[in-house]
Amino acid sequence: MNLIDNAIRYTPEAGRVSVSLEARNGGVAIRVADTGAGIAPEAVPHVFERFYRGDKARSRQDGGFGLGLAIVKWVAESHNGGVELASTPGAGSTFTVTLPR
Repeated sequence: MNLIDNAIRYTPEAGRVSVSLEARNGGVAIRVADTGAGIAPEAVPHVFERFYRGDKARSRQDGGFGLGLAIVKWVAESHNGGVELASTPGAGSTFTVTLPR
């Protein structure tokens, strides 16, 4: 839910958010993609760190505390899975959570 909430929050009204689920390598992949602002390349290595907020100009009312993606990673890894990010500034982001069966 955190990935979906973030995708909706950071995608403009005319943008698009999609969620998909696929069987992959004996497990599943949950993909959340958006056509939002994307994430700057220098921020990508840090987005899963606790309390990291890529855009310091956003207030906490607009963007939370910087814990959501760290929690997503922790939950995925706790279930022997993982999370990946592909992002293009100005074109959107895709987060993929993989979990074993």
